[in-house]
This record gives sequence, C-alpha cells and structure tokens, in this order.
Amino acid sequence: MSTMLEQLLEHKIVAILRGIEDRHADAAGQALIDGGIRLMEITMNTPGAAVMIERWRSNFDGKAWVGAGTVLDLDMAKTAADAGAQFLISPNLDEAVIAYGRERGLSVWPGVMTPTEIVKAWKAGADAVKIFPMGTLGTKYLAEIRGPLDQIPMIATGGVDLHNIAEYFKSGANAVGMGGKLVNLEWIREGRHEQVTERAKQFVEAVRAL
Repeated sequence: MSTMLEQLLEHKIVAILRGIEDRHADAAGQALIDGGIRLMEITMNTPGAAVMIERWRSNFDGKAWVGAGTVLDLDMAKTAADAGAQFLISPNLDEAVIAYGRERGLSVWPGVMTPTEIVKAWKAGADAVKIFPMGTLGTKYLAEIRGPLDQIPMIATGGVDLHNIAEYFKSGANAVGMGGKLVNLEWIREGRHEQVTERAKQFVEAVRAL
C-alpha cells in the first residue's frame, strides 16, 4: 500500500481549496492543520495554484500532505507534480494521468461515477477512486456500489456536512473530500482563522468517533 493511501485511510478527510487567493493560502493551510487536517489540495483551476502548492510543500513539510485537485489531463498533472504535489485528484478518469502518477510515484485518485469507471480506474492503477458527484448521487448509491466493489478504496466527494458525515462512512466511504463546508473562504478572507480551525476540529472529531 502506498504511503499516501495509508495517510488517506488513516485521516479520512481531504480538504479542497478552490478559488483561494494567493495572499490567503498560507493562513488557510495553517488554520486547517491547526484543526487536525492532514491532507489538503489546491485545485488546478485556482489562479496561481502551482505557486501555492510549491509554497505549501516547503511551509508545511512534515505537517500535512499537499496535493492538486481538478487535474483534468496530463499537462495539468505535470504542472502539479513539478510544483511538488504529493497526490493528484480529478473529477474525471484520464488513464494517462494515472500512468504518469505511477511513473512519478504519485497517488492519483480519479473521479468516477459508474461501476464500469470505478473498475477501469482501479485496473489502470489508481489506488483509490473519488466517487463524484456524491451530493447528487447520495449515500444510497454509494452503499449499493460498495457491495460488489468492496476491495476498492473510495473517496466520497460532494454533499458532506457535519450532520451526514457518519452516514457517508456507514454507506461505505473510506474517506471524504470536502470543499466549502469545511473551508469557508469568506472566513479566511475576513481573517477569522480560529473559526476555520474550529470547523476543521469538528470534522476531524466526527471522523475519529466513527
């Protein structure tokens, strides 16, 4: 089992930062780490994502694992890897990205929805898959596909909040990806970092209690 997969299965939460401004990125990352978050990604459709990923890697080395999200294709994967991303997450399945990740020793967790896509990603070498969009599909969908596909680690992304996070894991999620419900960008822009930390702690405790 890869180191990144071990971390994912242990910590169970990936924080997704989309659209964060460069000047706020470091404070946001620190606030999440203070709250117990250990896996964080900046999406590649965030302006300046590569620069922020590179800085996070040096600033948070040994404190958190830093990845790139919304990695749609090989070019984005290369940009993210060159910036130091330790894992790559996509909303889609691109087998060239998985192959590149394996070459570089990076975990790639592609976005998939159907059982066919899930198995295809697994056979292509993904060590976990991102079930997306979970907010629309719902936990019943996850529970149904989990039965026959029980050996494939699944990250449920979309729709997770404090009230339903236990339901996601009960339905078969191994981890969850969380954006706005975990990382409130307004709080960050207003300098309310303690609130970001407090919210992170609530989610980390909810997962520990499972």
